[in-house]
Amino acid sequence: MTMDKLTVRDVDAAGKRVFVRVDYNVPLADGKVTDDQRIRASLPTIRYLLAQGARVILASHLGRPDGKVQDGLRLRPVAERLSQLLNRNVPVTGDALGLGTEDAVRRLRTGEVLMLENLRFHAEEEKNDPKFAATLASYAEIYVNDAFGTAHRAHASTVGVAKLLPAYAGLLMEAEIKALGNLLDNPAHPFGAVVGGAKVSDKIKVLENLLTKVDVLVVGGGMANTFLLAQGKAIGKSLAEPDRVEDARRILAAAEAKGVPVILPIDVIVAKEVTRGTEYKTLMAEKLPASWHIVDVAVQSRQRMEEALEPARTVFWNGPLGVFEIPSFAHGTNARTRWRASSPRRRRAARRSSSAVATRSPRSRSRAWPRSSRTSARAGARHSSSSRVVSCPGSPSSSIASRRPRRQVPPRVRARARPQRARPPRRDGDFPMTVP
Repeated sequence: MTMDKLTVRDVDAAGKRVFVRVDYNVPLADGKVTDDQRIRASLPTIRYLLAQGARVILASHLGRPDGKVQDGLRLRPVAERLSQLLNRNVPVTGDALGLGTEDAVRRLRTGEVLMLENLRFHAEEEKNDPKFAATLASYAEIYVNDAFGTAHRAHASTVGVAKLLPAYAGLLMEAEIKALGNLLDNPAHPFGAVVGGAKVSDKIKVLENLLTKVDVLVVGGGMANTFLLAQGKAIGKSLAEPDRVEDARRILAAAEAKGVPVILPIDVIVAKEVTRGTEYKTLMAEKLPASWHIVDVAVQSRQRMEEALEPARTVFWNGPLGVFEIPSFAHGTNARTRWRASSPRRRRAARRSSSAVATRSPRSRSRAWPRSSRTSARAGARHSSSSRVVSCPGSPSSSIASRRPRRQVPPRVRARARPQRARPPRRDGDFPMTVP
């Protein structure tokens, strides 16, 4: 797929103020960033602009403050981590608006970086308020969108500002669009999709498009709650969109007509409040207490998703499976990541190993596993040269068919050690020698 959008490579940003929309919605714990993957992903664009001599203004959201200032969702920990990665100081403004922010932008020098405070501390951001967008646009001369994860939202920093300034795609946005295009144009089948996140309304078109291409569809995160409502299940106080239930039913019906299985959570993690330190437990997704919130998928749901996606040669994943910003509710998303990152052969071997151990008696189980290094001496003493060690597939010594005692060489046949000749000293200009 060719990139038909202008990117930062198509603009001369030397000496200019550049407004860069990034996605720094990262998990925090005790005032520290616990996963800096999104921050690292933005580095190529930032470094490219700095190398050109631009004055970079970064803007992002963090969490869901709903238009109110929340100290736990300030971007200072993000700026501290970015400062470490860039090896330069990245200050944060006290607010995205105000005289102090305007003064900080005005004093920004060539090759410096400034980060605006959480955009969602202002309700106008999510409403795409024209005045709010105009104020943000007044800070810069060029707009760069490098926030692929939020590009589908019609917010002031993603749509409003882009209409007021010359707009370009960042390097991360360019890479994501190319990868997505190649994935959807010619995917290897079986093709599976995992779609999470908060809202069905944000991804109706995505889901409808995917149904024409995928062989299995997994739905998680907050948007799965709307699908559970469409199936007539109670979801308590969980995040959902009741006005989109009909859309969810239509998508389920379309998937059934196309023969595409839709995998929804069957058990979930529920919490009294969507905050750190709250009480939580695992329940089946059939009927939940009225005062509890669904915050993550539980073990049975994860296993069902993994089984459905196991045959897939291509997997498209968009959106988390739970409230991953809170570590206690990020297990589903993290487990999905680790599972997909492991090789199919290793996953199959792990399942065969677990099933083999579960079906063998304790005595036969001890013979099923390869002997470790600490028991190899005893094994060689007990077994003859023709005995075989049955090892579990995928184990470190699975390629070993048998263990034979080491043949004893008579002393008179042993070769006498050849004396080592001293190497001549290396002269100046000689290349270093590689000793095998």
